[in-house]
Amino acid sequence: MAKKKKSGSIAVPFLITVFLGLIILGGSVYAIYTFYFNKEEKPPEPPSRTGTISATAEDRHTILFILDESSNEKLIDKEGAYTFVLMRSLPDKKRLLFVGIPCNSIAVIDGRQQSLKGAYERGGGVGAKDFVVDILGEEIDRYMVFDSQTFKNVCDIFGNVIYPVDADIAGLNGDGSMQSMSAEQIETYVTYSLFANGERDRVFNAAALLSYMINGSDGERISEGFDRYFDEVINSVPSTDITAVDYDKLSSAIKYLFKYGSTPAISIIIDGVDSEGDFIPSSDFIKNLPEEYFSENEEG
Repeated sequence: MAKKKKSGSIAVPFLITVFLGLIILGGSVYAIYTFYFNKEEKPPEPPSRTGTISATAEDRHTILFILDESSNEKLIDKEGAYTFVLMRSLPDKKRLLFVGIPCNSIAVIDGRQQSLKGAYERGGGVGAKDFVVDILGEEIDRYMVFDSQTFKNVCDIFGNVIYPVDADIAGLNGDGSMQSMSAEQIETYVTYSLFANGERDRVFNAAALLSYMINGSDGERISEGFDRYFDEVINSVPSTDITAVDYDKLSSAIKYLFKYGSTPAISIIIDGVDSEGDFIPSSDFIKNLPEEYFSENEEG
């Protein structure tokens, strides 16, 4: 007589099989539902904060810097009240040119004789920019006017400059030796009007000192902090036609120049002759401004 099987021995494996089947089926159904009907949109990835910086020939630009110390009561000699330095920037070539322009430069414009100082006093930064465009025949993109405080702030950003001082100024050796200069000493030096050749020497030293300041700074630090430095300066200068759009367009190229440029800056002064207190720029010099900086076709 055959033995009767116990129902429990069949039920347990059957229940386990059904349970596993439900799990597999349920998982499959959930996967299908999620894939086709319940897609959750992933939030967009945040933009990279370490974008590459670069520069092209289209990033080249020219800015007229104007130091206006006319309201500085500490200024010993008002002849140094205005300082004009033109900067030509070629970020793609990692080059900067600073050109000192005497404030007593004169030219016949619109049929009458004018001076750079007079053009600025009448028309501000725009007037000075237009005057320099007329005498140089080169386009100037923007201008920026500094007063005493904003100029010293810029000096502090770049750090003390080491420069060969050849003027008899209190606190400095006037023997032409290399000396470390603070922001206040730099300001005193570039506004000093008793150099041997007067205004021409003064603005040449102003342009040269700026090039020393650039070349002696930590370019990588300037590049990395340039957004903050720009905001600090642009929000405090008395006058400029540089806009946020200009900065957005050129900021990458400027950072590129500072980060990868090794001693990028040089300085020159416009050649010419002094005549009864005025400076007459040389037409030959103007016709032969450094081609590697001002020629639009320069490639090398």
